[in-house]
Amino acid sequence: MSTQFIFSQDQEQFRDNLARFLSDKSPATQVRTQMAEARGYDPDVWLLMNQQLGLSGIAIPEEYGGAGFGAQELAIACEEMGRSLYCGPYFASAVCAAYAIGVSANDADKQRWLPRIASGDLIACLAITEHAALWSDDDIQTAANRAADGEYRLAGTKRYVIDAQVADLILVAARESDGGVGLFAVDPTTTGVSTSPLQSMDATRKLNAITLADAPAERIGQVDLQQLMDYALVALSNEMIGGAQALLESALNYTQLRFQFGRSIASFQAIKHRLADLLLQVELAKSAAYQAAYCVAVGTEVREHASLAKAAVSEAYVDVAAECIQLHGGIGFTWENDTHLWFKRAKSSEVLMGTPALHRERMLHTITTGESAKKRIG
Repeated sequence: MSTQFIFSQDQEQFRDNLARFLSDKSPATQVRTQMAEARGYDPDVWLLMNQQLGLSGIAIPEEYGGAGFGAQELAIACEEMGRSLYCGPYFASAVCAAYAIGVSANDADKQRWLPRIASGDLIACLAITEHAALWSDDDIQTAANRAADGEYRLAGTKRYVIDAQVADLILVAARESDGGVGLFAVDPTTTGVSTSPLQSMDATRKLNAITLADAPAERIGQVDLQQLMDYALVALSNEMIGGAQALLESALNYTQLRFQFGRSIASFQAIKHRLADLLLQVELAKSAAYQAAYCVAVGTEVREHASLAKAAVSEAYVDVAAECIQLHGGIGFTWENDTHLWFKRAKSSEVLMGTPALHRERMLHTITTGESAKKRIG
């Protein structure tokens, strides 16, 4: 498949505008402030981000209040947020939840929720994972029971739900009476819904457990969990590659500033080799992430490229994070140095929605069974 990795002038201008915005509104000092708070993000920055740049509506169609752009523009946004380590519910709401509604809901429900998500007025989250890292129908044990009056009640527990602590709407995958998996809308403030924070090494991305005890719910429609995961993986991979590039730049800059034996350590051959190896790994991973976004944009071969990108970028991010700390010397291990913030994001993202080994296995399974020829992502 032929691929074009050159972004248009408009796309590059969008990237520059977003990079300047995040540099101003999400410096490391603000990241440290937000990660220490239970809420996990700054509502004022969230408001500006959506009012001035319309970021939450990038990939939402114009008829539902969005900008109507595609996967490549969304990839740019995620990449720049990963570069700045932005703390906010963008991935949970504007990426995962918005896409789930877009492919599962009827037109009336899309009109009801998507414009508010696009404007940032409504924050939604997607509750899928129960035990297995990969999203699949087999992992869904949460039960959707329909009462005599036609109302649905959900019972079960969801884990590793991103930004549920600030969500106004929870989208839950649950098992229906016919054995299928449906998507249900739940009000987090209603009776029978309990949200509790989970401890993780990455405080910049808040994870939660949601317990549903006969919680009232509204059925949205059938849901294809594999399709949802493909889309989320592509966005996550591009977010991670932004962080990897930030760490590589940090390592390069620091080695040029640090002097030993009367000269910059960047001039040492051993350091040059390490940096060159990191550059090659990051650039190859970036190509995989961009390729996956391109596949979503054209609607073909998405599954194998989504898993390939997740595996390649996860390993590159963790490797460059570990090397960056080493190249910073003793200061890289201290709380005062910001490098460890990206290192923790790299380690948490590596296992989020599946490890590299799981995704290589998924990629090979997709290729050998020909699933990519049967499924298209929309």
